[in-house]
Amino acid sequence: MLYRAPAWLPGGHLQTIYPATCVAKPPVAYRRERWPTGDGDFIDVDFVDGQPGQPLVVLFHGLEGSSNSHYARSLMAALQARGWSGAVPHFRGCSGEANLTPRFYHSGDAVEVDWIVRKLHARAPGPLYVAGVSLGGNALLRWLGESGHGADFVEAACAISAPLDLARGGEALSSGLNMLYTRMFLQTLKPKCLAKLERYPGLFDRAALLQARDLYAFDNVVTAPLHGYKDTDDYWHRASARHVLDAITVPTLVLNARNDPFLPGRHLPENASKAVTLEYPEEGGHVGFPAGPFPGRIDWLPRRILHFFDTHAGPRAASAAATEPCEA
Repeated sequence: MLYRAPAWLPGGHLQTIYPATCVAKPPVAYRRERWPTGDGDFIDVDFVDGQPGQPLVVLFHGLEGSSNSHYARSLMAALQARGWSGAVPHFRGCSGEANLTPRFYHSGDAVEVDWIVRKLHARAPGPLYVAGVSLGGNALLRWLGESGHGADFVEAACAISAPLDLARGGEALSSGLNMLYTRMFLQTLKPKCLAKLERYPGLFDRAALLQARDLYAFDNVVTAPLHGYKDTDDYWHRASARHVLDAITVPTLVLNARNDPFLPGRHLPENASKAVTLEYPEEGGHVGFPAGPFPGRIDWLPRRILHFFDTHAGPRAASAAATEPCEA
């Protein structure tokens, strides 16, 4: 399924911004569950309930994303059409309600991903597939690589527009037109942090937070120290998924457009384990991949994800597919 960008929407910025803001998102009827965590916090998970015994697809969203993000709604709508189940776990503080503990979430949050995926696997009667977008894709890849064969209960995985090299991605987002994205992220991250400071005075430097103008400065004040990293450089190096691509054993698609403003194509890794398919189309933007004539559609990405899952379905998935009702 080779991606070809529509001629009327050229360039990485337009292919990123237009699908996220100008294309109608399909309606999805979610059912929410709140899960208490072992450290006194909670995670909200939005579900799409499919037919009994059919596969479950878990989607980890991106930085400041949610189940309402365009990519989440488009994938969940595609699952509904198949009769499959879907789950969108919200990273802490991203479900519309502030979380309760000092920690937030971060690109290398493999421990959180592990807890969520294993909890979902324990209740999934059919095959389990996992996808991650942007930050969620990087965190998913970290979990897959760190777990090795311990993640083999997952049939297949997809990481979309993951910032595989966080340092190079951070550099890209710290200059020129890309500062538009940085300002967008900081507009929601800073108020969350200020609210957390009211709950936990002295948790980090308030003045330094307010002065942060890029993600490097923000991560240095908040993300790195809150999650066990020395500083931004340590965080960006140790959390980057590129270091663990050779350790992944689950069939995994890594899909990144070479014109992605968040991680320029020249920084995309060229080596990974045999289980990993590195797919780098020339165009598509960041989690964009618009398709069709004007005004465009956002259905190419879910079709690509599900095609990969179909192609790498194991015995359990084949058994579930055999029980699907035939269309008239």
